[in-house]
Order: sequence, then structure tokens, then C-alpha cells
Amino acid sequence: MSTPTPTLTRTLRLPSLVLFGLAYMTPLIVLGIFGVVAEVTGGASASAYVVALIAMLFTASSYGRMAAAYPVAGSAYTYVRRTIDSRIGFLVGWVVLLDYLFLPMVIWLIGAAYLEAQFPGVPGWIWIVGFVIVTSLLNILGIKVADRANYIMMAFQVLVIGVFVALSVGSVIANDGIAGLVSAAPFANPTSTFGTITAGAAIAAYSFLGFDAVTTFTEETIEPKKTVPRAIMLIALIGGVIFILVSYVTQLVHPGGEFADASSAAFDIALTIGGNVFGAVFIAGLVIAQFASGLAAQASAARLLYAMGRDGALPRRVFGYISARFHSPVVNIVLIGVVGLVALFLDVATSTSFINFGAFTAFTMVNLSVIVYFFKRRREGTHLNVALYVVLPVIGAIVTAYLLTQLDVNAIVLGVSWLVLGIIVLALVTKGFRRLPPELTMEEADSTDPTQQPAPTPAR
Repeated sequence: MSTPTPTLTRTLRLPSLVLFGLAYMTPLIVLGIFGVVAEVTGGASASAYVVALIAMLFTASSYGRMAAAYPVAGSAYTYVRRTIDSRIGFLVGWVVLLDYLFLPMVIWLIGAAYLEAQFPGVPGWIWIVGFVIVTSLLNILGIKVADRANYIMMAFQVLVIGVFVALSVGSVIANDGIAGLVSAAPFANPTSTFGTITAGAAIAAYSFLGFDAVTTFTEETIEPKKTVPRAIMLIALIGGVIFILVSYVTQLVHPGGEFADASSAAFDIALTIGGNVFGAVFIAGLVIAQFASGLAAQASAARLLYAMGRDGALPRRVFGYISARFHSPVVNIVLIGVVGLVALFLDVATSTSFINFGAFTAFTMVNLSVIVYFFKRRREGTHLNVALYVVLPVIGAIVTAYLLTQLDVNAIVLGVSWLVLGIIVLALVTKGFRRLPPELTMEEADSTDPTQQPAPTPAR
């Protein structure tokens, strides 16, 4: 009697998915880049986040449509290859690797930078190695262990945000009275223009990267056709509300967009409103936020590699392996941990310059996938809602394509170079483009579809 092939197990419900998505987004990132956004917008950072939220909701809607249509791991890679073309899907998956594969490295690098600043006597490489080892172990132990850890870390992160907002409100009332809490300046003021706000929105949109990551947990989610689309929209909405609120009150404390150092503006504000004690808590919150984000980012990247390995687009024996003991893609998790060690040789500016190319490319292609899916189903005789499947995705594709053009030259050059390398790999996989890339059949997908498997019994 043959031993059953290990598979991903279905344990995640809506709250867990939302927490993973928010952890990936890292709500505290709004304070990490507050100074930069405020500087670009001329002190109208709240408006930048309003514009970014509206833009991201269009794309979040498209991810929800595709997650319901194709409830398997793989995210943008799966959606494009199933709707448009398997070769284009491969290239989208390859480009998305820039975001998924290297984002954990960037997260760990930023966390290590915070700690190194607080403890200058400790070499930075120790913090990076520590992040990699602890995060990798939690993810190897399985999604349930990582899920429990996420609850704790997200709770502390939300606490820090709550205290920061409360102290900011108190500072504004102390200086300007309660009337000072109501102001249009964080949305529009004499130093801001439509151009500066949209430029700031292009930067603020980076804070939303991650709302799509929960689609990679589709095969570990109970009732994914219903749960995953809801989670995607909730993550974008909750994250957007947090970003707008925090940027608004922070901008009230420090009007305008001039700072001694824009990259550390929020920390300086934290010291001003809460003193050294809260400054230390604030740094702790940022570090924990980076750890939680790294945990979710590594888990998502491992599952993208698993989807591509299972399809045969990458070597199946390596990338398509699931541990029989832990029910997690152990090899992929370790590989991403090793990639994270590259942070030992990079700085934050260099490492962050190329990951957004993959994210905005994926967003654009997923929007286009929904449109193609609409017309395919229409030819088959199925009529879908035109607004949801055509109008919103068209707007989403235009907006995300525009954001892609707003990336700096280094990001575009590195992104295009990575894409060219992907084309070479695709040529090798397809024997000079003479055959289609390997693809998981719908029958195989159904075997892992939660609608074909009994849901696990809830723990008592």
C-alpha cells in the first residue's frame, strides 16, 4: 500500500487570513515612511493614502474574483496562466519572485537596522542571522504555529499604533485645543498640489503591498472561495483606514513636509510626544512589526515556489516538496532563509529598489486576467457582472500600470533585467518555446480543492 503524498492542510479561517495579510503589510510601515510621504506631498500625507487606498481597492477586487475562480496556491502566477497564457503566467510568476523572494530579505534587513541603531555594540549580522533562523523555524513547524505567533505580534503592533495615536491626539489638544483635531491641512494645504499628492500616493501604495499575499494560502484555508476574497478586501480596507488615520494625526503633530531627516521623522515625533520611554517602545514595536511581516512574507514566498514546483515550472522534486511531518514546504522556506542572508552584503536603499517592480507588474496582470476571464466565460454562455469583471479591473490595470512607471530608474532596470533572465529560463523549460510550460491540470487542482476535502474538526 503506497504512502499518501503529503499535502498542505486546511486550518485557516477568515480572522487568521486577515492577520497574515496585515502582518505582511506591516501597519507600522506608515510611520516608517511617514517623513518621505509627507515631504513629497508637501504635508498632505493623508491625501496620498486616500488615493492609494482607492487605487488598491480596484486591484483587491480583482484578486478576490480570481481567488474565487481558482482556489489553489500560486496567486498572480496561477491566475494569469489559467486565463491568459501559460507562458505569460510563467513570466508573471518569475517577475513576482522579485517581490516574494526578496521582500523577506528587505524586511529582515530593516529590522536589523533598527536594532543595530539601538544596540551599536552588537554587530548587525547577528540580528539578520537571528531573524532568518527564528522566522524559518516557525514557518517550518507549520502554518498553525506561525498563525499563533502572528496573533501575539500583531497585538503588540496594534498596541504601539494605538498609543502613538493617543499621544499624538493628546499633544495636539495640549497645543491647539480640541479644535486642533479637525483640520484639512493633512489632506490639502498651500504647499501641496495634485501632482505632489499623486506622487506621494505612488510611494504610499508600497504600504499596501501584501494584501494579495493571502491568496498563496488558498489551499490551507477553509472554504477559500468565500473566505479568501473577503479577506483580501478586509485587509486592504483595514490597512487603508489605519494608514489614513495614523498619517492624519501624525501630520497634525508635525504640519508640513520639512524634516531634519525624513527617513527617521516618525521616531523623532515619537520622542517628542512620548519621551525616551515611548521612544524605546516605538522602536520595539517597529522591530516586532518587521518580524511579523517577515514571518508572513517568507511563508507566502515558500508557497509561491511550491505552486511553481508542483506545476513543473521549477524542479518538482525540490520546489514541489511538502514535509510529511510538518505539512509545510520546508525546502522552499530554507531557500528563502538563505536568500535572506544576502542582506549581510546590502543596504536598505539598494535592496528595496527592485522588489516593487514585481508587485506592480503582478497587480496589472491580475486585473487583465479578470477581464480575459469575463470574455472567456461569456463565450461559454456564462454571464458575469460587467462592472465587477470589466470596469473595475480596467481602472485597476490603468492605475497599477501608472504606479509601475513611477518607480525609479534602478528599479525598472533591475526589474527588466530579471524579466529577461526569466525569458531565458522559459526558453530552456519549453525547449526553445516549442512546447508549453508544464501545468497543473484542473483535475489535480481539484484534488487539493477544499471543496473536495472535509474540513478539519475545530479544536475545542
